[in-house]
Amino acid sequence: MRKTIKKGAQKKTDKGIGVILEHIDSRLDIVVEGQHALGVQINHVDGKVDTLREEMNYKFDAVFDELHLIRNDLKEKVGRDEFTVLEKRMAVLEKRVAHISK
Repeated sequence: MRKTIKKGAQKKTDKGIGVILEHIDSRLDIVVEGQHALGVQINHVDGKVDTLREEMNYKFDAVFDELHLIRNDLKEKVGRDEFTVLEKRMAVLEKRVAHISK
């Protein structure tokens, strides 16, 4: 029970399918162009991220160097406990000198 399609109807159907395929093809071209534009933007952003990473690494290195210097300076200084002991010793010495000089 096959339906027979007239040649004129077949040509209209083929033409309609051709139009639909051209429409789909033009839409795919738009998608391809969009994907290309996105790829360019991603590469641009990736370059900015690389630059930012290099700048951050440089700054962190500078901060770590400065912290190292500060740590070394602090190691050379007297702590609170030591300072209190030194104050007491100085007070005792000042009393002795004052007592001797009278």
